[in-house]
Amino acid sequence: MSRFDRYMLSQLLTLFGFFALILVAVYWVNRAVILFDQLIADGQSAWVFLEFTALTLPNVIRLVLPMAAFVASVYVTNRLSSDSELVVMQATGFSPFRLARPVLYFGVVVGLMMAVLVHYLVPSSRVTLAERQSEISQDVTARFLIEGGFVHPVSGLTLYIREISPLGELQDVFLSDSRKPEFKTIYTAERALLVRSDSGPKLVMFDGMAQSLTPASNALAVTRFADFSYDIGALIGPATGGRIGMDEMATPALLWPDPSEVERLNTTPEALIFAGHERISQMFLPLVSALIGFATLLLGGFSRFGLWRQIAAATVLLIIVQLLVNAAASAIRQSPELWPAVYGPEAAGLALGMAMLFYSGRARRIRRGAGLAVAS
Repeated sequence: MSRFDRYMLSQLLTLFGFFALILVAVYWVNRAVILFDQLIADGQSAWVFLEFTALTLPNVIRLVLPMAAFVASVYVTNRLSSDSELVVMQATGFSPFRLARPVLYFGVVVGLMMAVLVHYLVPSSRVTLAERQSEISQDVTARFLIEGGFVHPVSGLTLYIREISPLGELQDVFLSDSRKPEFKTIYTAERALLVRSDSGPKLVMFDGMAQSLTPASNALAVTRFADFSYDIGALIGPATGGRIGMDEMATPALLWPDPSEVERLNTTPEALIFAGHERISQMFLPLVSALIGFATLLLGGFSRFGLWRQIAAATVLLIIVQLLVNAAASAIRQSPELWPAVYGPEAAGLALGMAMLFYSGRARRIRRGAGLAVAS
């Protein structure tokens, strides 16, 4: 690697680290405020809050890496141009493609960072987060079991427990469920136990009675039971934690889907294959972002007034590439068999960057030829 390549690459990596830190901090603060409201309102400790925010960081970093690479590329190129360093290098015979070589190195380095994130850190953190959410969900459910008082966890539900024994047995339970207007049910039981299961916590009541009233016909049905299981997860809403979806699966499991996983997720093999290739395509976004930022500013040449028009054009081009990524993903979700098209936006972005580099070199040769003609 030449001295110029090392110099420019060091500038890109330094500015990339700075801008990535700023962007991650902004995203993290926004996410942390939402998590703080949710967890602290549920009575969780500050340690749980820090744990959850740490588990969301890999996905936040994944989102900001392409943007940080673009900003670093634009900033460094603009500074080198304003300091006439690019002009000097071009005067020594460096072509636009030669000048872009450290930018390509930079894009590859950030792409490798993205690969570690999308293939390992993000899925692993999502799995851990899902497990912790499941545990927190059950803990929150248990806190609704308060003895000697009426509790209204959600609208239409009323729970009363006279006493909780040292062994965890609930004595004299009253549960009123009027969430559905077509009928209301009151459960009473002499004792009950809170049992955890794969589908969520259950309230198992013994020696009790269920009274169901239908307001339309004013009919009352009474059922006595020796034991009855009630989904106490309804006290806090449907459970969302602990479920392993496509986002939590490893990339090889997506690229070569197992039929049992396809059936469990109620999807198609093509949808899983698309999710896997979508992760792979994200590895090229930092390279595309950095190349577009550099190539667009290189079109402007040297200017004492700066390259603000080129910076604005580079920003618009990056937005267009991102819109293409979103449009391709949306179209492929409708027709998963078209998953190879997921690489289309990145390929278009690379082609656009190369075309601008070619045009920049051609325009420079034309200007040099015109200058020589005038001089002669």
